[in-house]
Formats: sequence, C-alpha cells, structure tokens
Amino acid sequence: MSPWVTFPEDLHCAKVTIVSEEQCRRIYPGSITPNMVCAGEPRNRADSCQGDSGGPLVCDGRLQGIVSWGPGVCGDPQKPGVYVNLCKYTRWIQETMRRN
Repeated sequence: MSPWVTFPEDLHCAKVTIVSEEQCRRIYPGSITPNMVCAGEPRNRADSCQGDSGGPLVCDGRLQGIVSWGPGVCGDPQKPGVYVNLCKYTRWIQETMRRN
C-alpha cells in the first residue's frame, strides 16, 4: 500500500436513486450490460467514488449491487455510478454456496 493512501475512520453512507437501464445506456453508450445497474443522486451529488469499488448497494436491507465503476469525476449529477446487478447472479451465488 502506498503511504499517501488514506481511509476514513468511519464508513460513509449515501442515499441514491436507481436510474433506468434505458437512461443509463444513453448516459454511457456501449458500456452498459444487463448485468449492471446505475445509481446516483443528482440533487445532492451522492455517488460512489474511487476506492469504493466492491462496496455494497443496499435496498431495504438487502444487498442489490456491488460498486463497479463510474465517471472520472465523483458526484457528477449527470453521470451515476455503475454497479454489478446482483439480481442477475442470484442463482449462481446460491449454487456456488451450496457446492462449497
């Protein structure tokens, strides 16, 4: 680990809104697959950022996504963060857990 990398003492949390797949495809043409979901909050610029990759997207206490990538500038009100859509992997996760 590089000495200039720092991490906050407390976990951060932000309320974000899920963006429709159609709208997300318009924002990121050619980059969005059905296995992804976009979320952000343009009003307060809430978003995931560098260092958040692998973090959770939680809805009603259930893990729905995992932070994947986003625009170069965090909190861009026009460009939401992109997450792995875990709903697309539920069966695979359950089968993998059952085998192991």
